[in-house]
Amino acid sequence: MKFIIATKNNKKLKELSRILEPLGIEAVTEFDLGITLPEVEETGDTFEENAYLKAKSALDISGLPAVADDSGLCVDALDGAPGVYSARYAGEDAPDEMRIVKLLENLKDVPTEKRTARFVSSICCVFPDGRKFTVRGTCEGTIDYSPKGDNGFGYDPVFLCGEKTFAEMSDAEKDAVSHRGNSLKLFAQELPKYL
Repeated sequence: MKFIIATKNNKKLKELSRILEPLGIEAVTEFDLGITLPEVEETGDTFEENAYLKAKSALDISGLPAVADDSGLCVDALDGAPGVYSARYAGEDAPDEMRIVKLLENLKDVPTEKRTARFVSSICCVFPDGRKFTVRGTCEGTIDYSPKGDNGFGYDPVFLCGEKTFAEMSDAEKDAVSHRGNSLKLFAQELPKYL
């Protein structure tokens, strides 16, 4: 079965495909289909709303069942920021490094025990017949004082989960504990009800 994955983030696509493949789902992209998905304005107040906006847009253009993820980092000491603005935290199109610099700057006076945070991933799946479902996965951790590791993307180098940052973990280690891994496990449980 073909599902279009509504993302332009190649690293996110690889992560989603790696976990969807065992479900018998062929994850295709706009490039595979020779179409162009528009940039979707993420106007939702929640990860769930933004995931739906992206999935619905991809469905409307491709006609295929569509899967979209909206995810981000929520830091308790920053009242949940950057949250749904994680990708735009340091401005539109700012690279990961600039977002990390801003995050660490905003946490510079926050002691270790108050640097708690979680990654959140909401995955929305929409079908041509109007059915849809959304799942949410989280991963608890803390924000380290400096980036470590070179795997992953986004805030992975400063998100400590246990003794390692996400960027220090292998793909398999990260998939086993990550917010996206957790939401995809829930997705895998929910999807058969719709097939």
